Amino acid sequence: MSSLNKSTFFKVFLSYAPLIILFLSVFNEFDFNYLKIENLSFNFIYILIFYWTLKSPDNLGYFSIFLAGIINDVVIGTPVGISSLCYLILCLVTAYIRNITLSPNFVKDWFSLLFTIILINSIHVIILDLVFLIEINYISYVYNTGFTFLFYPIFFLLFNFLSQAISQKKND
Repeated sequence: MSSLNKSTFFKVFLSYAPLIILFLSVFNEFDFNYLKIENLSFNFIYILIFYWTLKSPDNLGYFSIFLAGIINDVVIGTPVGISSLCYLILCLVTAYIRNITLSPNFVKDWFSLLFTIILINSIHVIILDLVFLIEINYISYVYNTGFTFLFYPIFFLLFNFLSQAISQKKND
C-alpha cells in the first residue's frame, strides 16, 4: 500500500482528477429521465467549475474550461460557443469572488453560487431564446437552478476531500 502512495502515476492522476472529471461530465451529458424523475436535473459542471476556480484555480485552466464548453455544445446540440461563454463568465465571477473575499465562508460561497447560476442561466436563456429563437422551457431552468443550488454542499464536501488529497500528494 505504501508503494501505491509513492507512485508517480497516482500523483499525476490525482493532480489531473478535476480536469478528468470535467471532461467526463461534458462527454456524458446525463439526467434523471432514465429513472423516471422528470424534474430532477442539476448542472454538475457549474458546481465543478465554481468550486475549482474558487478554491483551487490552478487545477482547471481557462482554456480547458473553454474547450469543455465547446464539447458540451456539440454533445447536447446547442449552437457552438454558448456553453463556453457561460463557463468563462462563471470563471470570471468566481475569480472576482475569490479576489474580494477576505475570509472564505461556505455559506457565502453557496449563496454566491446561487447568484452566479441565476446570472449564467439568464444569459444562456437570453442567447438561446432571443438570438437563436430556440424554444426554451423556463420551468426546467428554474428546477435546474434550484437543484444545482441544493446539491452544492454534497459536492463541496467531495471536492474538498479531493482537494485535500491533491494538496497532500503535491507536498509528498
